[in-house]
Amino acid sequence: MNIHEYQAKEILHSFGAQVPLGKAVFSVEEAVTAAKALPGPVWVVKSQIHAGGRGKGGGVKVVKSIEDVEKEARRMLGMILVTHQTGPAGREVKRLYIEDGSAIDRELYLSALVDRSTSRISFIVSTEGGMDIEEVAKNTPEKIATFTIDPAAGYSPYIGVQIAIALKLKGGEIKQCVALVQSLYNAFVAKDMSLLEINPLVVTKDGKIVCLDAKVNFDDNALYRHHDVMELRDFGEEEPTEIEASRYDLSYIKLDGSIGCMVNGAGLAMATMDIIKLYGGEPANFLDVGGGATKEKVTAAFKIILSDPHVKGILVNIFGGIMKCDIIAEGIVAAAKEVHLAVPLVVRLEGTNVDKGKQILAESGLPIISGDDLADGAQKIVQAVKEAA
Repeated sequence: MNIHEYQAKEILHSFGAQVPLGKAVFSVEEAVTAAKALPGPVWVVKSQIHAGGRGKGGGVKVVKSIEDVEKEARRMLGMILVTHQTGPAGREVKRLYIEDGSAIDRELYLSALVDRSTSRISFIVSTEGGMDIEEVAKNTPEKIATFTIDPAAGYSPYIGVQIAIALKLKGGEIKQCVALVQSLYNAFVAKDMSLLEINPLVVTKDGKIVCLDAKVNFDDNALYRHHDVMELRDFGEEEPTEIEASRYDLSYIKLDGSIGCMVNGAGLAMATMDIIKLYGGEPANFLDVGGGATKEKVTAAFKIILSDPHVKGILVNIFGGIMKCDIIAEGIVAAAKEVHLAVPLVVRLEGTNVDKGKQILAESGLPIISGDDLADGAQKIVQAVKEAA
């Protein structure tokens, strides 16, 4: 789950991190009032969407008067902001963050994430802040340093010192860095974050270390124990179909293709998408029904897939382990009849109760195409969609 910049800063501030003064607003009038309550004489008007690259898209502006705050707020609210992360459709800006300006001396980069190679929390830092870290990694990888924390020992001040040295901090800045990294680590663990990125982390002209930007992602599997975090969810930033899928505990991501996919298991879902592309098709979604799907959940999954007008065919690929093939088959038949399925449907079943599942499909009276294996199923749905076009 993602949250907005201002929400991330509120969380980090509650753990002791230094962030600029600011206020989230939803109207031009609120923006002006918020700016007047800040010290100034420089303010930053920031659009709040769940995407990076806002500055390059015109969604972040530094201004030096209340009149310019009003002008930029009027321009940004309601605009469609297009960045490299939004795609060409962009996102509508519905809220802004009015922030007090900072006198920046240096821009740094600092992030924390769960490192899957070590199964530990790692801090990634660089002296090249304010830039796309991917570009830094590509062009000057020697300017990136990684520090891994042993979960048994936890955070120790010496790690903060090492990070400060890597960032070329000096004097009192080192002490601030040690405290900051401690607060970020505490926040990361306490809130079950999956990613925490500060870009840029700045050193101001008066020697303060400040989190000038903040991006936070949370582990969806841990949200049940963080009701305060769940309340920060902005449904307006999510695809309606993805919101609907979450209500049924379905893992769904909308894509741009024409072949809908319903699979059990994330790895199998990825393989299914790959093989559709291999045979010349384009997947319309990632959808993992999980290992304990019910007939009702399968029906809901079908409805979600078919709510996308770009879907011209569906491939169901189920390997029955915990999930029984006959339950999937019953759900497929019920869903196909309920939604009056009018696009080609290929089903590949394997595993627990597979013969019973295939019998249910065969006796349904529906024009369901059977796939002998994954390759056969992918070829058949790609061909069926081409013939139906």
